[in-house]
Amino acid sequence: MRKILKFTGLVASLLLFASGSVFAQGADTVAITLKDAWDIALSKSLTVMVADKEIEKTGYEKKGAYASLFPNVNFSGNYQRTIKKQTMVMKMGDVSQKISMGTDNNISGGFSASMPLVNVALWRSLDISGKSVDLAVEKARQSRQDLLNQVEQAFYACLLASDLCKVYKENYSNAEENYRQTKAKYESGRVAKYDMIRAEVNMQNAEPNVYDSQNSLMLAQWQLKALMGINLNTNIKCVGTLSDYEYQMQQIVMASDTIDLSENSTLKQLDIQEEILEKTYKMQVAQYFPTLAATAQYNWISMSNDLKINHYTWNPYSVAALSLQIPIFSGMQRLNNVRQVKVQQQQLDLQKENARRGLVVAAKQSLSSIETALKQYRAAKATVEGAQTGYSIARKMYEVGRATILEVNDAQLALLQSKLNLDQAIYSYLTAKSSLDLVLGVERVDKENFGKGEILQPVR
Repeated sequence: MRKILKFTGLVASLLLFASGSVFAQGADTVAITLKDAWDIALSKSLTVMVADKEIEKTGYEKKGAYASLFPNVNFSGNYQRTIKKQTMVMKMGDVSQKISMGTDNNISGGFSASMPLVNVALWRSLDISGKSVDLAVEKARQSRQDLLNQVEQAFYACLLASDLCKVYKENYSNAEENYRQTKAKYESGRVAKYDMIRAEVNMQNAEPNVYDSQNSLMLAQWQLKALMGINLNTNIKCVGTLSDYEYQMQQIVMASDTIDLSENSTLKQLDIQEEILEKTYKMQVAQYFPTLAATAQYNWISMSNDLKINHYTWNPYSVAALSLQIPIFSGMQRLNNVRQVKVQQQQLDLQKENARRGLVVAAKQSLSSIETALKQYRAAKATVEGAQTGYSIARKMYEVGRATILEVNDAQLALLQSKLNLDQAIYSYLTAKSSLDLVLGVERVDKENFGKGEILQPVR
């Protein structure tokens, strides 16, 4: 019931006004936090649903396999019509006498039951069924991790596009204000026409960037909505800015020689497959062991030359037996099956080593990208402060006639570039950190205090 209520609430949040972390912006826009994006994606993703169905299916397979340990009871019935009766010849001296055997109608029916008492191969196969469920669960976990990683990176892309849109709009506003002041000075005869033309060109050059940034924001939102599985016509707004994540960049990043891949889903799946092959090997070896089974039957039989069933005489009989089977020779089939599993185990060992190497490289690349992003962030942070101060000074100097419009434009361009570099550094860090979390198998957490400065701990 709680899952149903949660799902209903998530869907309703996309259609109605909500409170808390999800709230309406105007009449048609819905604000989405990263946590909300995760929850909605998990509830509507077809990939996750397929993975969950796979778990359910393997669960039934496991239960079906365990049914082999219980008695197998059946009821059967048989009707036989004699077309030509058998004839028996009896000789008495020199005289031969023919006697017809049997009846026209033979009807039988009854219950039969069988149960394995000793079957090592069967017992080993049940262990394999249990591990198959574990493998399905781990695959479902990986599906969720992949989806959450894609949603997270798409969410960061929306924040980047939104911040860049604000930067370009601010840059255009500055250029427009500079043009307004320069035009006023030109009209009063304090500056040359060249300065006014330069200010106008600078303003016009800033305008296309605003449109490009707005288009980039729309494309990023489409990508996020597609991953969330919601209607592309739904208007959304990602809550927060990239600066809300600056606190994460103060965290200590692990050294490249301490990479822990124990929670990586790919390696976990390979470990489970290794256990399955080990149990498969034991199951194949168990094919050499004797098997013992018990059977029992209780039947009724009646024979008559007519079809007056209500007058039939039913004669019951019952049988109980033990069946012992000792394998002796099977044309080397069992031996070749054992050898085949051994080769599969060797293949899997090579696959695990190859996967581990690839994951270590991916983790090192992410760590290197994080380190680079941190350096870029520190440089850009100081540059933004200097560029903002320089632009303010240039504008003041231009207002009193001690600077040219070219100096103002240069200061404005430096400010624009420094802000873009800062946003790009934060975005590069977040995407690299998200990729690293995926490689390390870090579970996404419930970010109730998102953006408030708390150091987020992974859920194990």
